[in-house]
Amino acid sequence: MVLEKYNPIWINHFNAIKKVIEQMLGKNQYEIEHIGSTAVPNLDAKPIIDIDIIYNDLNDLAFIQSRLETIGYYHNGNQGIEDREVFKRNQDATHPILDSLKHHLYVCSAESKALQRHILSRNYLRKIDEARLHYQQLKYECAERANQDRKMYQLLKEQLVNEFIDDIIAKEKKESTKY
Repeated sequence: MVLEKYNPIWINHFNAIKKVIEQMLGKNQYEIEHIGSTAVPNLDAKPIIDIDIIYNDLNDLAFIQSRLETIGYYHNGNQGIEDREVFKRNQDATHPILDSLKHHLYVCSAESKALQRHILSRNYLRKIDEARLHYQQLKYECAERANQDRKMYQLLKEQLVNEFIDDIIAKEKKESTKY
């Protein structure tokens, strides 16, 4: 199954991965955010933890990259999204936590539009139940059309859900400028 029912253990998985990264980078050196569907309580999701490491100074990116490499990650470019660098696990690396918990790791500039999109949509889905339920329904429709093919699911989700996420971000930006 592409999607699984929400599991509160996903928060524990994020915290376990975050702890390893903090030990390697230095605690409180960088913000580390749990993003994506597994970060939204009661939202069914693919059981993959999405994580953003956030830096302020461009020089920090090289430092973060070198430190991530020491624990078995490699830089996989930005995969077409500006100011969001993707890091993946090396096949030869071994770590009891990092290799047992499925996750996607991104490193983003604090000014990144991708980061803003991640945080605003996550926060909105956390606080607006009807938006969360609608988003979940869209995801199930994509999963059904994809017939359990993860790559097809991702493609359909990008096509069908991006507009919904764009609307969320516009609402969140409007709300934040009221105060």
